[in-house]
Amino acid sequence: MINNDSAAHETEITCTNCDACCCRLEAIILTDTGIPGHFIETDRYGAMRMMRLEDGWCSALDRNTLLCRIYAKRPLVCREFTMGGVECIAERSAKL
Repeated sequence: MINNDSAAHETEITCTNCDACCCRLEAIILTDTGIPGHFIETDRYGAMRMMRLEDGWCSALDRNTLLCRIYAKRPLVCREFTMGGVECIAERSAKL
């Protein structure tokens, strides 16, 4: 019997099979990377973050390709979230 967690770890995660699980997480904007203003919102505490749409997905995510439309200007927290890294695997496993 194959454990789903084991199977998820055995498959290399790439741009072509990424489920964009991280694009449902809150992305606080800590540095100025040139993010277009229409993707930014301010929370009730005054912190800037990536705007999420009503369904919970980041507003910068292209829904057809599951790729970031502002990849070169994405927030620092998104840059540090490594595809296939520990946090990525944990988020993917939580979605199974």
